Amino acid sequence: MRDPPEADWKRFRELRDVALDRFCTRVLQELGPLTEDASRSSHERYLGAFELLRERDRQLSAAFDDPRRSHMVEQLAAMHAYGLLEPDELDGFSSDTRDAIAALATRGER
Repeated sequence: MRDPPEADWKRFRELRDVALDRFCTRVLQELGPLTEDASRSSHERYLGAFELLRERDRQLSAAFDDPRRSHMVEQLAAMHAYGLLEPDELDGFSSDTRDAIAALATRGER
């Protein structure tokens, strides 16, 4: 896909902040039970938290690092795959952008 239209880029920048906050909130909620599980040793809880953060950091990178127009569709597809966008939030993008996101999602399901 060629560079997305300016309106899509502007919408992406707005949604990126919302999705990033949702992502971080979700990770913090996931950490709670891991760190509070009294049936596990402190070291086991630490390792569980470390592993979760390592995996979530990989996801964070795919969806949010280095936001550029050339990365926008891939990052939106990652946000969508991680459940960070409400269905109607993608409606504000051009049909070309939505089609590109859908194509990436289809490729990822294989």
